[in-house]
Amino acid sequence: MRTIGIVGGLSPESTIIYYKGLNEAVQARLGGHHNARILLNSLDFGEFVELKELGDWDTQGKMIVAAARSLEKAGADFVLLATNTMHRFAEQVEAALKVPFLHLADTTAEQIRQSGLKKIALLGTAYTMEQDFYKKRLLSKGIEPIIPDAEDRTEIHHIIYEELCRGIVRDESRTIYKEIISGLLDEGAEGVILGCTEITMLIRPQDVSCPVFDTTQIHIEAAAHFIFDERVAA
Repeated sequence: MRTIGIVGGLSPESTIIYYKGLNEAVQARLGGHHNARILLNSLDFGEFVELKELGDWDTQGKMIVAAARSLEKAGADFVLLATNTMHRFAEQVEAALKVPFLHLADTTAEQIRQSGLKKIALLGTAYTMEQDFYKKRLLSKGIEPIIPDAEDRTEIHHIIYEELCRGIVRDESRTIYKEIISGLLDEGAEGVILGCTEITMLIRPQDVSCPVFDTTQIHIEAAAHFIFDERVAA
C-alpha cells in the first residue's frame, strides 16, 4: 500500500472529507482495522485568504510547493492538493517533485470524457471560474467549461468562503446553487462540475437534473486506485 501525501487545510472542512474518504476506501479494500497511510501537511487557510485578497499569488505558490516537497521528503509515494483553487500552482508542484502528482482536474476530466459529455458547467471559487489555469486544463481534454455570469459567480464565491469553509451548510444556499445550475443547463451545459472541494457539502447528485462531477469524490477515488496501483479502464 502506497503512502499518500496531502497538502490540506485549504480549507480544513474539505480536508476532513479527504481524510475520511481515503480511509474508508482503504478499509473497503482490505477490511479489518486497515486504513490509509497518510502524510498530511495542513496549512493555515487564513494566511492564504489574506494573500489572495492582496493579490499575492507568488507567495502562495511558494508555500504550496514547499508543502508538497516536505511531504515527498517525509516519505510520500505520491502527492495531491486537497483543493481546486490551489491547482493554479499544479505545474510548479509537478516540476518540484520526483514522486507522482495526482491532478484533480485531470481525474475529473477523465470521468467526464468517459461519460461522453463535452459542455460542462463549472462552479467553484471566483479564482477557479475566472482565471484560466483550471479551464485550460479542461479544454486540453476536449471539455468546454461554461461558467455563471458575474452576479452568480459572486454569490457562489461568497457561499464557499463565508459558509462552506466555515462548516455552515444552509438549505437556502443549496437552493441558490440549484437555480444557478438550472440556468447553466438552459444555456447548453450537459452536466456540472463541483469545482470547489467544499461544494460536495452542499450539492448532492439528487439535487439537480443532470450528471454531477464532484471533484472531491472523484479525486479521492482516483487516489485510492493509486494507493493500490489499481488499473482503471480508459
